[in-house]
Amino acid sequence: MSLVEARDITLSARIGDMSVEVLRNVSFTLEAGETLGLVGESGAGKSMIGRLFSQLLPPGFAVSAGELIFDGENLITMSQTKRRRLLGKRIAFVPQEPMTALNPVLSIGSQFNEHLKRLGVRGGRARRDLAIKILSEVHLPEPELLLGKYPHQLSGGMCQRALIALAFAGDPVLVVADEPTTALDVMTQARIMALIAEMQQLHGTAMILITHDLRLAAHVCDKILVMYAGDVVERSGARDLLADPRHPYTRSLKRANPTISGPRMRLPTLPDQMPGLVEFSNLSGCRFSPRCPVNADACRAGVPAMLEIGPGHDVLCVPACASGERDISEVEAPPAPGGNGTDAPLVELKNVSRRFVTRGKWFANATTVDAVNDVSFAIGQGEFIGIVGESGSGKTTVARMIAGLDQPTEGQILVRGKDARLQTAEAKAERLETLQMIFQDPQSALNPRRMVESLLTQAMEADHRNHDAEERGGRAVDLLREIGLPGDSRRRYPSQLSGGQRQRVNIGRAICIAPKVLVADEIVSGLDVSVQAQILNLLLRLREELDISLLLISHDLSVVRYICSRVFVMHKGCVVESGPTEQVFADPQHAYTRTLLSAVPPDDADSPWPPLFSESEADVVRAF
Repeated sequence: MSLVEARDITLSARIGDMSVEVLRNVSFTLEAGETLGLVGESGAGKSMIGRLFSQLLPPGFAVSAGELIFDGENLITMSQTKRRRLLGKRIAFVPQEPMTALNPVLSIGSQFNEHLKRLGVRGGRARRDLAIKILSEVHLPEPELLLGKYPHQLSGGMCQRALIALAFAGDPVLVVADEPTTALDVMTQARIMALIAEMQQLHGTAMILITHDLRLAAHVCDKILVMYAGDVVERSGARDLLADPRHPYTRSLKRANPTISGPRMRLPTLPDQMPGLVEFSNLSGCRFSPRCPVNADACRAGVPAMLEIGPGHDVLCVPACASGERDISEVEAPPAPGGNGTDAPLVELKNVSRRFVTRGKWFANATTVDAVNDVSFAIGQGEFIGIVGESGSGKTTVARMIAGLDQPTEGQILVRGKDARLQTAEAKAERLETLQMIFQDPQSALNPRRMVESLLTQAMEADHRNHDAEERGGRAVDLLREIGLPGDSRRRYPSQLSGGQRQRVNIGRAICIAPKVLVADEIVSGLDVSVQAQILNLLLRLREELDISLLLISHDLSVVRYICSRVFVMHKGCVVESGPTEQVFADPQHAYTRTLLSAVPPDDADSPWPPLFSESEADVVRAF
């Protein structure tokens, strides 16, 4: 008997007078020690499946049909008391955001003590010893000292390791991991996934991995379910799915993700976005049909049946679409911009360093950290440059100094040949018109009390600009067209937009006064690959139309390869390698660059991943 068996589960939500099916006839099995991947865009229903195991469903949501069998018992009909005894001990969870999942006012030791006490471990000394043991298993250094630390004193990677240790502390038979590597750099992502696989093998644990990254899932999972709007549209072995996806949605997800090797192809994008719950009731037939690049007439006639493509490979689609014969065509990507930063550069860094000094307590010595050390490069007109490296390598500090949000300790930053430290009104105005920054998280970067129209034209409020409401309104209409949003979006608030739409507004606000250089810090981190493709293609189009330059800070090396002509690899505040992107990625010369590239999930599922780092590589790569 399988460890987990989902039998035709339908999850319904009450919205006003309507009952909407959030999940429809979801079925799968999971054996002991196996890993099942749930893949799809935000809103596909992946996390709802994870919530079924804990029954932590939103108000108004309830299972209307089907069974969820765990170790021979139905979790749907199980009493709350019995289910609580399972959670944390036999069923554990690794949440998405470690910094918010851990209690900020309790030390790591206190949180382990509470968790182990709930699991029935008696005695403070026994709980402390077990906490040290499990923290050692996840390779955290000096676990005895770590118990006295608070979450804010640890890096994101260390917090994620602590959460994995908490999950495995009860020796569970099933772990549900919800986007455990979202927004982590590639090195940390590889180490986290290798760690989870090691813990699985050590404890013989099965896992359900929820992710929007098909390529990642194909390398760490045994089998995958691809979900769209509450439906399982494709299920297969992981390697077979990546090699030969058959549902148009799965093929779109694969092609929307830029590759780390092979020919550069323009990323195809899906129109519109995942329908909301209210829209579910208005969709007849296949829920994907309004966005489907094939869109056969039979798709809209009724809900298609699950087709068996091969052994263990099923597709919820009509034969004409699942065959792939009527698929979207691939078009080669436009050539990378040709500037090299040497001819009248717009921005130039000359031997820039940034040193932070942390004062010690009482009589302790101060600590000096070289966040950026002797960095020099220039950005030319129309040039797209990428900076890559692990978290803490100095990438964001460089971006902040270029944007004027921080000042270098040594060296000089020139904007159009003038020192960026000049504080005259004329110099400030020129920097504003030359440089604009696009921040990572549009949710926090956009004022929730302003409408889109006001947000887009925020730069027109500067003292030296006298623009009336009519001028701002006209510019807002132009910007909406440039960033690809409908005209009626101007009267909406950020909360009424999707994540991808908010990021478009974030970009639109930055280009409002037609700057020459955009500084973008992780602007596609954590986005669905379909939304990411839209944003990247938008930036390419803006380069062609407005001849803008871009400095892109990114953890995703595939994104940098797709959009940037030159790349700078940073490690411990230093640029260790730089050059044309294709050349650096195809033939890296520095050991750190080679290690960084090896941490990227390969484009084919047959290549081994995650990598096992040797002792020499461990010396090169800074532990997180």
